[in-house]
Parts: sequence; structure tokens; C-alpha cells
Amino acid sequence: MCYNNFMFYFDTINGKKFLKSDFINGNAECFFTTRETVIKTKEQAFENLVEENKNLICDFLRIKRKNLISPKQTHTSHVEIAKEGKSDYPDTDGLILNNKEQAVYLNFADCTPVILYDKKQNYGAVVHAGWRGTAGKIAAKATEKMIKEFGSNPQELTAVIGPAISLCCYNVGDEVFEKLKATVTDFEGLYEIRNDEKFVDLKNINARQLKEAGIQEIDVCPYCTCCDNDMFFSYRKENATTNRHSAVLKLK
Repeated sequence: MCYNNFMFYFDTINGKKFLKSDFINGNAECFFTTRETVIKTKEQAFENLVEENKNLICDFLRIKRKNLISPKQTHTSHVEIAKEGKSDYPDTDGLILNNKEQAVYLNFADCTPVILYDKKQNYGAVVHAGWRGTAGKIAAKATEKMIKEFGSNPQELTAVIGPAISLCCYNVGDEVFEKLKATVTDFEGLYEIRNDEKFVDLKNINARQLKEAGIQEIDVCPYCTCCDNDMFFSYRKENATTNRHSAVLKLK
């Protein structure tokens, strides 16, 4: 099993930095934006940069702006299938993409981005897994939907888990801890207790959920959004910032 191989590297588009993984290549283009390639904000100071970056990404992916779509994320475990001509997906934290006309992106600032890809059938999904989504096993649910709707074989699926708050920085209360613990059969190595505080590893909890769903190729990003705040946004560290980095998927 390929697991935690850290196949991540930085690349650029017109000199602007993106994070990619060698685990998904060939017929799909997927990447994670950084602070300088932000495409999601509610802050007026960033609006021009966001517009510039959206145009940059659409040019790079060779799509029209209307085909760069994102759902309305509300920390659910709800997964939809993207449909050509449709851009409105309320209360949706996972989008499956099986057409080549659109690109999908979801937004993050400490929560866990998960990109799934079926290398045999050339389609994939982007999932937003905060603690609520992780407790609801949203990445595993996306996998199950891919199996049910498209006949995917889990052994043909690849998972890339992007930058998120890491075990070093993510302390939670007892209720959240117990909910996350209940999502996997083996919670060993996914938490630490320091000075009576519980810290959890959201990225690797999602990885273990996917492993238990049958996916064998999983790459987990080493970057912590809180520690590596110079490259990525952190809701905790930046006092509830509305800026987000994004996980983007486009099929070729």
C-alpha cells in the first residue's frame, strides 16, 4: 500500500505557486491553491486578486469561467454529482466530477481537502472534511457513491489528502474526540494527549477511513495550515479569516 508517501511538490502557473501531488497525473489536472493563488474570499482587499487568479486558472484549464464551479459548503457529509450546466449545489461538501467541460473546487482553511480519482475510468471527486464531515465519513461516503453510481473498484481509486491543520495543532473537546474515534476500527496513532488536552489528526483519520473503504493508494500532505501559515490559510490562527485555499479538479 502506498500511504503517506508525501509525493507533494510545488509548481507554478505564470509564476504563481500551487501545490500538487504525483499520485494523480495523466488524464486529470488537480492541485491545491496557496495564499498567492487564492480564489475564495469575503475580504474586499483580496477581491481583485481572486478575480485575477480565477482567470489564470480558467486559462490554464482551458475552460469558461461559468464552468469553474463550487458548492455551498456547510460542513455536511452530503455528496453530489456535478452536472454540465449546473453550478448551484446547496449544503454540499463533496462533488463528483465525471465530465470534461467543468472544473470543480472546494475551499478550506484548516479543514481537510480530499481528492479522489478513478484512474481506470478517468473521473474523480473533491471533498471538504472538517471535523463534522470527518465524523460523518464524507470521504468514505464519496467513495461509496462512486462505487454505486459508476461501478468504481476501490483498488483503482487514488486519494490525495491536501494541506490541513495537523495533529500538532488541532486540539478538540471530549465530544468531538469521541465522535471521530468512532469512525475507524483502529484509532491508534491518530491522536495525542498533552497536558490533559486531546489532539487529533484529521488528515490521517480521513486516510484511515479511506483505507477501510478499500482504497490502497493514499497520499497525505505533510503541510499543516496552522504551522505553514505563510503558504496556506488557517481559520484558527488567523482569527476566523474568510480567505480560503482550494482543491481543484479538472478531467482531461
